[in-house]
Amino acid sequence: MKKGFADRIRYRFDTLMSRGTSALIVMLTVLSIRSLAIFPGSVWAAGIAPTESPDPSASNFFQVLWMSLMRTLDSGTVAGDSGLFAIVMLGVTIVGIFIFSALIGILNNGLETKLENLRKGRSIVIEKDHTVILGWSEQVFTIVPELVEANRSRRKACVVIMGTEDKVVMEEALRERIGDFGTTKVVCRSGSPISMGDLPIVSPDDARSIILLSPETDDPDSEVIKTLLALTNNPKRKSGKYHIVAEIRDPKNVEIASIVGKDEVELVLVGDLISRIIAQTCRQSGLSAVYTELLDFGGDEIYFKEEGGLVGKPFGESLNAYDDCAVIGLVPKGGVPTVNPTMDTVIGEGDRLIVIAEDDDRIILPKESRVSVDSAAIRKGKKAARNPEKNLILGWNWRAPVIITELDGYVAKGSEIVVVANDDTAEATIAARCGKALKNQKVRFVMADTTDRSVLNSLKPEQFHSIILLSYSDTLEPQQADAKSLMTLLHLRDMEEKSGQNFSVVSEMLDVKNRELADVAKVDDFIVSDRLISLLLTQISENKQLNLVFKDLFDADGSEIYVKAAGDYVDLGKTVNFYTVVEAARKRNEIAIGYKIAGKAHRADESYGVNVNPAKFKEIAFGADDRIVVIADE
Repeated sequence: MKKGFADRIRYRFDTLMSRGTSALIVMLTVLSIRSLAIFPGSVWAAGIAPTESPDPSASNFFQVLWMSLMRTLDSGTVAGDSGLFAIVMLGVTIVGIFIFSALIGILNNGLETKLENLRKGRSIVIEKDHTVILGWSEQVFTIVPELVEANRSRRKACVVIMGTEDKVVMEEALRERIGDFGTTKVVCRSGSPISMGDLPIVSPDDARSIILLSPETDDPDSEVIKTLLALTNNPKRKSGKYHIVAEIRDPKNVEIASIVGKDEVELVLVGDLISRIIAQTCRQSGLSAVYTELLDFGGDEIYFKEEGGLVGKPFGESLNAYDDCAVIGLVPKGGVPTVNPTMDTVIGEGDRLIVIAEDDDRIILPKESRVSVDSAAIRKGKKAARNPEKNLILGWNWRAPVIITELDGYVAKGSEIVVVANDDTAEATIAARCGKALKNQKVRFVMADTTDRSVLNSLKPEQFHSIILLSYSDTLEPQQADAKSLMTLLHLRDMEEKSGQNFSVVSEMLDVKNRELADVAKVDDFIVSDRLISLLLTQISENKQLNLVFKDLFDADGSEIYVKAAGDYVDLGKTVNFYTVVEAARKRNEIAIGYKIAGKAHRADESYGVNVNPAKFKEIAFGADDRIVVIADE
């Protein structure tokens, strides 16, 4: 079909109109210039300017141009004109009304469009040295407050969050759930973390660290890996290395995530980590409070410090070098962090100490030593006998086999673990994944409803060393799974209160809001949720080497945190300072980092009796049920 002249003009007009506000303004500007050139030119050429003009001869073109411009801007000006000049100026006024009306409409529409784009969060963030969070989930409400706390000593700190949700929705949720951001600016942007086109919005090249959160989808690991690809393989990325922290749910995806992220990413294996935490905390009263203290920026954290005053000295001498800091390890120059190295390891030039402190500016080597050790109060102690244990798991999910296997490395030979769950696949899964791997414990499975009070009564919970309450996350929605866990937990607490027995319960909650509903009542009543993972991600985002430290602490093969009887270290009932406790632990190739007072196990305001990194010069008398928190090989 042949296109006529009118069709071509219409097409060019449509193309021009579709180019947006800027193109329309340019078009109107051109029309204005042309009209202001044509009409004044006609008046000037014809010599029809009014005689009362400042230039009666009408020979000044620019004076006529000015007169036309005034009539364009103010239509009322034409009322004073007459004759042929009035007719020409009327044309100028009509053109001016059209142009300025169109201009006002275009500017108004452009402004509305810009405001809409700003509301959608599509403008580029111009920040430097900020923390980027890619993804939106409940974990944001734990990570952001921790970053705010960590940034209190920094000026112009900024956290930028990109999620697929609406920017306004994210901002309102943050204000409602968190409120005060302190000195930290929190910026939200809408976009897809897996899109190379959207990632520049949050300026990742200028960020100090990037946190990748697992989305709440059926296959979250694939989304995390695609985001890693979008960051690291972007042809427009920076030449330097990123500091990325990402969570992976399934162990089989760790290798491919490592291939994609290389040395730019620190991976946190969520399922494996939670399983290890559950296995460790269920056996040691108070250990949960220690982990929370180390991971939470509100208390004491782990830092790295190069201390020239200790160069050439054995590591063991550094343990009492600080009055209010606890040395727990060493990072050799150019090497990897080692927690609890041998006490005779010499501290070299450029080596850094791994230190628990309230803040990095509190790690100060005193000019004069205040060390005072009461050698007479130190007990040699003997290796505690490991007796068989009986543990109980209520509920079921895919982490249960990992927990059972992990527990096998801690318990003595002849131990037993009873699994009670309303799941048809549990027994077969235990046999397939745990049968040949277990060396120290037997597994007995009972098919029953864990929310049934009669079932719980028949189990006699008081006979078990510890109780692990797992959510049915594989088969139920998070809210339904947490509801079952809450019902079971409430039954256990009521049974504990009525019997006068003390249960050691580790519960798993999926939703952080449900965790708040079932808040802990004592140190032995610990609830594990994604909050711990969020705290760990935040810590590693501040210092990537912390990932190796925490891997060592959570690994059954390395040095771990234990809560041991105080009587194995110092005389009970005798007042001693913590210098003495540290020295007692050093003699056993262990590092004392705190203590737990049994009489305060129900005091939430005093961390349930757990004190991590106490001032070493303060004195205390330990009772028979009190414990010392140490880092040891076993």
